[in-house]
Amino acid sequence: MLARITDGQALRFRNVVFCACAALAASGAFAQEWKPDKPVELIATNAPGGGSDRILRILVKVLGSYVPVPVNVVNRPGGGGSVAYNYANQHPGDGHYLVMGSRSLLTNNIAGHGPSYTSLTPAVHLFSEFISVNVKPVSPIRTGKDLISFMKRDPTAISYGIATSLGSPNHQGAAVALKVAGVDIRKMKNVIFPSGGAATTSLLGGHIDVVPLSVAFGAQLHRNKQVRMIAVTSPGRLSGVLADVPTWKEQGFNAEVSQWRIFIGPRGMTPAQLAYWEQTMRRAADAADWKKELEENFWQHRILGHADTMKFLERDNADARAFLAELGLAK
Repeated sequence: MLARITDGQALRFRNVVFCACAALAASGAFAQEWKPDKPVELIATNAPGGGSDRILRILVKVLGSYVPVPVNVVNRPGGGGSVAYNYANQHPGDGHYLVMGSRSLLTNNIAGHGPSYTSLTPAVHLFSEFISVNVKPVSPIRTGKDLISFMKRDPTAISYGIATSLGSPNHQGAAVALKVAGVDIRKMKNVIFPSGGAATTSLLGGHIDVVPLSVAFGAQLHRNKQVRMIAVTSPGRLSGVLADVPTWKEQGFNAEVSQWRIFIGPRGMTPAQLAYWEQTMRRAADAADWKKELEENFWQHRILGHADTMKFLERDNADARAFLAELGLAK
């Protein structure tokens, strides 16, 4: 004989099932959440004073208001960034380690040095920046056109300080304009440095002739009259202290080059970790302090999450391969 269930019993049963389902849903949502529970390491690909190091030291000040644990800058220079990426990958699946990645990740791999971006976890695209081309204030090279003229007469006469590898955006900041002008860029006399700071020291010491740098770093030197900035790779003139610096395009050479900055974590990061860092950077991007840094450093703000960052890198990797193939460096 089947037991008869009263309406009251049925109602109580439904309530029990509803509460159980709600509890399961809540526990599932809780399991999906992630936030750092130990100090975070933001890893610079170069020595103190280099591009990623300077950017991270700015970011640390901003992120202190949004991350619940200490955030530290750790320098792992060498190998055009490979040392930093390999260090991150020693901590697979750990969202507490993020490299300040740049386009050198792509160019080094294409040239046969260092890991592929697909062996890591690109997390958040932060911003991009343009490149400045700099000489000593006493240099006979006064403009971008002067540099092109010198190189046309003898492509080996001018030495370039390149951070941190051939094919990098710094290298392209000068090489693309030379290529447009018909100069054989394979004959450029390039000296590789572990950071823009090291290349600048060599320039100021008279050991090399030209140093392409991020616009932000170049602007500091230009403001202090330590260098003469002869060109920038932006599509139009920049503002403020750089308002008097002509673009390559203005000088007759259609050479636009930008460097991107992306947080790149170790392989195996989880969707919850990626979501945390994307949300955190979107929140930080609204901070007045960060907006001020964007303006003062001429950075082009553009936050992209993991999926869009991967698509961006796939396209840029193809462009970088084409450029390095022209140099005979693609493997």
